[in-house]
Amino acid sequence: MTTFDVRSPIDGSIVATRPLSGASEIAAALSAARVAQRAWRGVPVADRAALVRRFVEAMRARTDGIAQELTRQMGRPIRYTPGEVNGLSERATTMAGLAPEALADIATSQKAGFTRFIRKDPLGLVFVIAPWNYPYLTAVNAVVPALLAGNAVLLKHSSQTPLVAERFAEGFKAARLPDGLLQVMHLSHADTEKLIGSPDIDFVCFTGSVEGGHSVTRAAAGRFIGLGLELGGKDPAYVRPDCDFDHAVENLVDGAFFNSGQSCCGIERIYVHERLYPRFVDAFVALTKQYRLGDPLDPETTLGPMVRASAASFVRGQIAEAVGKGARSLVDAKGFAADREGTPYMAPHVLVDVDHSMRVMTEESFGPVVGIMKVGSDEEAVRLMNDSPYGLTAAIWTRDEAAAIRIGDQVETGTWFMNRCDYLDPELAWTGVKDTGRGCTLSRLGFDYLTRPKSFHLRHATG
Repeated sequence: MTTFDVRSPIDGSIVATRPLSGASEIAAALSAARVAQRAWRGVPVADRAALVRRFVEAMRARTDGIAQELTRQMGRPIRYTPGEVNGLSERATTMAGLAPEALADIATSQKAGFTRFIRKDPLGLVFVIAPWNYPYLTAVNAVVPALLAGNAVLLKHSSQTPLVAERFAEGFKAARLPDGLLQVMHLSHADTEKLIGSPDIDFVCFTGSVEGGHSVTRAAAGRFIGLGLELGGKDPAYVRPDCDFDHAVENLVDGAFFNSGQSCCGIERIYVHERLYPRFVDAFVALTKQYRLGDPLDPETTLGPMVRASAASFVRGQIAEAVGKGARSLVDAKGFAADREGTPYMAPHVLVDVDHSMRVMTEESFGPVVGIMKVGSDEEAVRLMNDSPYGLTAAIWTRDEAAAIRIGDQVETGTWFMNRCDYLDPELAWTGVKDTGRGCTLSRLGFDYLTRPKSFHLRHATG
């Protein structure tokens, strides 16, 4: 039996040890899921939605334990980890509410002598591969809509947060989900790729790196199945001179550094109109310096460690390169006692005098660093925001909604925010462009990727 250890970024201690699933276990899980799905597809959508609501209640009842466990697995401060259950609850409840209408038959125009409609059939078995940074929130985006649509689900979480998958299984068991419908497995990379290429899998939902997305695509090559890929991001923000200044500063500091910057839709680059630039930078730096870096199990800590020392080293390398090219770092890491080279503990960094020749402004950082650039016009801001291989979200701070829509129409992104960032509204499509991936989760449109249309063309008997 092959096992793996989950090491906490807090102190390197082992949080859990788990076995990897073997060939016989994988085969049994696939068989059980197939059998369960054939019955589940006939369950009314309203009953599926009621079960999801029971799942939400079961997860809420486990909030304290989930929060402690999540902090130990990936390092987010304990003062924030209960929010992951709140977000899961919002998304699952919203999708349960949307399901009856979104999954209903689509009527056509009436035609004498005929009955015609389009039904949305489930795909079968959906393979969900979830990451460690927001392990409940990313998984719920796919798991709950897939089940609501009548599919079975195979859930594999990152080896950093495998206990999250187990909590999903417990929550659905408490909600009385039929046996076999949700299969939780801890898998090696090799077995994950084999499964993607297996005829037993009908759709893959993957959240992770661009490199990981390419691996999933290669594994599925030659198969006519759908892939939902949410990959990298380098999300920009533009601060116009007519913004609500204090709100813009507060919201953008949080958007850049929450979860130690380890968010696919976190703010990684900010463009500020020249009329506000000096004042904005001063206020942004002053607020950033108020973070408390340290043990995430301490309720007073507001910035925890990154997931591992190598991730922090990567971000430090980006910063060093930028400084070498003329950038200035305005936050002295010495002001954060826990900051240590060679560890996951890293102070937040604010860089100015940056440009797009620097990796920190073009390459995904996924850490507590943000670059701030001065711009002279809306047009310049749009050009710089679009100068990226990614496009998950982008944001603008302004009081002029018409201008926000006009500018948003020109920005290459999946979600365009005004006066907020780093947020997911489950009634809106969660999608991206360019190397951020393909497909869509949540909203009514998300169900379209988890079903296939089946046309019914019925001619009435004439005799």
